[in-house]
Amino acid sequence: MTIELGKQAPDFELLASNGEKVKLSDLKGKNVVLYFYPKDMTPGCTTQACDFRDYHGDFSQMDSVIIGVSPDPVAKHEKFIEKYNLPFVLLFDEDHQVSELYEVWKLKKNFGKEYMGIERSTFVIDKEGKLVKEWRKVKVKGHVEEALQYVKENLV
Repeated sequence: MTIELGKQAPDFELLASNGEKVKLSDLKGKNVVLYFYPKDMTPGCTTQACDFRDYHGDFSQMDSVIIGVSPDPVAKHEKFIEKYNLPFVLLFDEDHQVSELYEVWKLKKNFGKEYMGIERSTFVIDKEGKLVKEWRKVKVKGHVEEALQYVKENLV
């Protein structure tokens, strides 16, 4: 299944940092800002999570839920949330099934080594469950503000 703007976002269910299962289709009626990131506690991912934290109230006022997804285990997500006081759930994509579904599980290169991992990406899903915006190969600086602006201009 390929994902496509204007079409239903692929549904999924994953274990969340709070120990509960989160199913995308259960969030209909709210906008969802779904972001995929490589790893808890790393500099870029921490900056991005803290930016989402800092704008969480603004997203909430626009009836939008923030959800982060990475292959890190729930216990690591809990530590990340606690350390940085994150007010949203992080989902555990252990076998990268959802990352593959959203086409963000990619071959990456770092210091001459190749490995599979998450390409930092953000998706906005509207209240009807349609994928309305995507950012791939996200650069952290200014990204959350850009996502907030998109929601404000297009989904409120």
